[in-house]
Amino acid sequence: MKFPSGQRFLMIYSGVLTLVFAGTVLMGATSNARRATFDQITVHRINVVEPDGTLRMVISNAADSPGSFFHGREDSRPDRKVGGILFLNDEGTEDGGLLYGGHKDKNGKVSSFGHLSFDAYDQDQTVVIQNLDNTDGKSSYLEINDQPDWSEEALAKLDNKVRGFPKAQQDAAYHQFFKTHPRAKHRIYLGTDDDRSSELTLTDPDGRPRIVAKVGADGKPVLQFLDADGKVTEQFPRASMH
Repeated sequence: MKFPSGQRFLMIYSGVLTLVFAGTVLMGATSNARRATFDQITVHRINVVEPDGTLRMVISNAADSPGSFFHGREDSRPDRKVGGILFLNDEGTEDGGLLYGGHKDKNGKVSSFGHLSFDAYDQDQTVVIQNLDNTDGKSSYLEINDQPDWSEEALAKLDNKVRGFPKAQQDAAYHQFFKTHPRAKHRIYLGTDDDRSSELTLTDPDGRPRIVAKVGADGKPVLQFLDADGKVTEQFPRASMH
């Protein structure tokens, strides 16, 4: 059937308007979806990603806590059943996190912790802020570490390999591993201990304590200088030396 030219024009015009209207609605919906505003949101887990899908941060409850990430691959971490935030670098590798938790069991025993850390590239924690309160005691501290150059991915693979092995077999595997993979060196420790003392320890590049400043639970201060073998070479006040 042929339509008069005027009617054809109206049909085409109507079709164009319909397409323009649909496009405007879709674009508006997309814009709104990208910039949604909520008064309150309840979730179990949030994954923050880059435009290419690279994971950069995970905010999670304990039940949905993530594993360990190395260059975009996730390895199982059954021991990490805690709520918190996991940070990842540009390559999708874990590089720090904020963890927290606490409860009182049926016997009235308290277990509470808070942990904030930042990792070296492809390695473990270089800066740690932590608070612990459990059956082993109470402590709060800041720790700074030197990490080795090898990738911690090698240790993660070993963890997965020996998981479920008898303890003696696990210990032997880790002992062999650390023969060729140097451990981290603790450089600075500042914290309080279960006995209510406070301490600052400075170490050398090999992780050996060289200066220790401590205030005991009795309120008495002491400053010690140690040699590479751990022997106190000088102490103030001298009256405290034994």
